[in-house]
Amino acid sequence: MKRTTLLFALAGLLVAALALPAMAAEKEKEKDVTLTGEAKCAKCALHETKECQTVVQLKEGDKTVNYYLTPNKTSKDFHKEVCEDTKKVTVTGKVQDKEGKKMLVASKIEVVK
Repeated sequence: MKRTTLLFALAGLLVAALALPAMAAEKEKEKDVTLTGEAKCAKCALHETKECQTVVQLKEGDKTVNYYLTPNKTSKDFHKEVCEDTKKVTVTGKVQDKEGKKMLVASKIEVVK
């Protein structure tokens, strides 16, 4: 009986030890990031979408990476600033990967002057 209890306790500890790194990685994805780049319209400037959507382009190494702002109040209210004119911005929010694209749920957008 003691051996069975000890085995179950050890098995529980092993499962917990394996789950902690996965939980930590998931928590890391939820953190806000701040990105600075050029905001432009995915439809009007980049000709990539059928509807207007704000995209923040920035250099990561020698690559240009597009972060598509998910439609929410923050991104919709800001879009008129960049629909026909590119602006340098700093955006704060949570990054998600969706169908191979980097999506950014913006909580704050500021034009850099």
